[in-house]
This record gives sequence, structure tokens and C-alpha cells, in this order.
Amino acid sequence: MSAIRVLLADDQTLVRASFAMLVDSAPDMEVVGQAGTGREAVELARSARADLVVMDVRMPELDGIGATRLIAADEDLAGVRVLVLTTYDTDEHVVEALRAGASGFVVKDIRPAELLDAIRTVAAGEALLSPGPTARLIARVLAAPEAPSARSAGGPDELSERERQVLALVARGLNNTEIAEALGLSPLTAKTHVSRIMGKLAARDRAQLVIIAYESGLVRAGATGG
Repeated sequence: MSAIRVLLADDQTLVRASFAMLVDSAPDMEVVGQAGTGREAVELARSARADLVVMDVRMPELDGIGATRLIAADEDLAGVRVLVLTTYDTDEHVVEALRAGASGFVVKDIRPAELLDAIRTVAAGEALLSPGPTARLIARVLAAPEAPSARSAGGPDELSERERQVLALVARGLNNTEIAEALGLSPLTAKTHVSRIMGKLAARDRAQLVIIAYESGLVRAGATGG
């Protein structure tokens, strides 16, 4: 198996250097570039053939949200995942980054081993969301009157009743095994439902499904559990 090619984007040199040492210490990943601005991150994502970008939200020239949006919209970078770095897990910029196409987020004081696990999770195509704080944060931001809808494709109305149930559970942060238990399904069937939902809604990953569930009103604040 080839190593995960990681691009680090942060305007603080010391932060990038620290993360670079950590990532390069893992046998299954390598740092292929470091960017100090969002615009540089977009350019390096392409030229360095990165698999994943660890993206700080606040950067000069082009912030992490804008950079994430450009990466997600570029067909040549369709396989590139973005893992957002934030100072606080209540940072409302996180929601905008997820809407722009990020696959998850981690806080900057994350433990070294947890960061490596986060990179592996996102690189594998899974979303990295903290069910409690993330769901509440998304619900609050998307409930704001000024929050624009980022969706032009179809919504949950195109799904079957079972698929809508599965989507609602995804939005609450449940994994496939937990969804299977909640609905009396096998884990494989739950996984199949999630894959079909992603296809019908043109979602990149589970993070996008969470956003769609809230934007469409399928799931609302106060209905998330955790």
C-alpha cells in the first residue's frame, strides 16, 4: 500500500514544522508539501499530487475555507481530501469549511496519535465529525436566517423512507454499525444504504451528508442526541 501523501497548510511555520515531523514519523504517510497561504495550498495540492490536505482555517491571501472550496470544485483534485485545523471545536468557520467540501476537522491541541488516526480516517474516504459538538454547531449555524443554502442538487425528498432514516442517523454522528443496530439492519446493509444516499445526493462523503440533512430540514437543532 502506498503512503498517504499529506500537504500541510498553516501560516505558522512552527506549527507546520511540528506536524511535518509527526506525519513523517508514521510509516504509512509522508509530507509532500507545506503551504503558508490558502492559495499556495491549492497550487501545491495539484503539483504535489497530495491525497490529503491538513488545512488551517485562518490563513493570509486565501483562507482555509476558500482554499477548500477551490479544491473541492476542481475536477482534477476530485480525490483530494481536506482535514480542517481549528483552534476551538465551537469555531463556526468549521461549518463553512464542511459546506465548502472539507471531510472533517480536528482542533490544534489534538494528541499526536489522534492526528495521525484522523489523517488515516479522512484519507480512507470517511468523515471525521465529533457527533455532539459538531451536530449542535451545524444546527445553530444553518438555522441562522442569513445562512445561504449551498445545495443545488437534489435533497432528501429523492430518498426512500428507509434512506431518510439512515441519513438522519448519519447526521447524528452514528457510524454504520450503530445505524445498523438502531434500525435492525446488518452493518453491510447500513453501509450500502449510506453509499446509495451519497450517490443520490452527489455527496463527497459523510460530512457532506450531515450538511445536507441540516440544510434540508430533515434534522433540526435539538434532535441530535449527544
